[in-house]
Amino acid sequence: MKRRAFVAGLGACVRSWPRVARAQISRQIRVGWLSTGRHPFIDAFRQGLRDLGYVEGRNLVIEERYAEGKNERLPELARDLIRANVDVVVTSGGPATRAAARAAPTLPVVGFAGDLVAAGLVRSLAHPGGNVTGFNTLSPDLAVKWIEFFKAAVPKLARVAVLFDTAPGRQRQQVEATARQLGLQLVTLEARDGDEVDRAFARAAREHCDGIVVLASPMFAALKQEIVALAERHRIAAMYEHRDFVEAGGLMSYGPDLRDVFRRAAIYVDRIVKGARPGDLPVEQPTKFELVINSRTAKALGLTVPQLVLLRADEVLR
Repeated sequence: MKRRAFVAGLGACVRSWPRVARAQISRQIRVGWLSTGRHPFIDAFRQGLRDLGYVEGRNLVIEERYAEGKNERLPELARDLIRANVDVVVTSGGPATRAAARAAPTLPVVGFAGDLVAAGLVRSLAHPGGNVTGFNTLSPDLAVKWIEFFKAAVPKLARVAVLFDTAPGRQRQQVEATARQLGLQLVTLEARDGDEVDRAFARAAREHCDGIVVLASPMFAALKQEIVALAERHRIAAMYEHRDFVEAGGLMSYGPDLRDVFRRAAIYVDRIVKGARPGDLPVEQPTKFELVINSRTAKALGLTVPQLVLLRADEVLR
């Protein structure tokens, strides 16, 4: 497998950091975790902390808060983390990062969002300033690539659905624009929870969509198994944001290795609790993406993926 990694926005700066030794923490640190929905990448974050010498119950407590798909709950959940006296908050998704940053302007926040600069959460990649740093999870043209690769893999694609989680966002706008450029008919589907995701797939099937693009979302990541099962039940081809969906039986994905990204967040937390200021830690952004295709799922759908697309893929699961 080709190496997949996230590198810093100013790579030389981050690469110049000394190799991190096992943490020598004389007190118990408290880390807040805030997200719209539950998803598996907290396990990678936990592993990253263990690799640095942090052990839950001994020198580490992780306070988890989830909005269960209701973004309007995030500000109060952020305030609840402040009342829990956390040392730093790790946030997944733009709305969660914004809620944490606003709840306590001096509390360090390590955020994951599509584009922290565009969202106004940091001043720049190299010098975030303020109390927020973290990781961009979307490249400027990622949503464009989703549609382009999807159309190439599914030549009959003419009517495509796009599933998003309430926030319009740049990725939805890019998907819509690219679909129009390729002459595709677009059906937009909104979902805030599992029941609405179920109804969205049912609508896509009723409207005879040839495929569905599932936009990046912490909530959709949490519902990975259910979403893949819905695509299988309705026999609809689907493009996803990362390989976890494909490993679970989804057709294809294009994006970064998010497990590696969340694991790297532990380094930022470690540096912050040892005295580094978030505003001085460069925001990391993706430079390496992978296209993953599940050939078994393609066969089950009666789909023959063109050889040129298979050759372009970083990995084909068989």
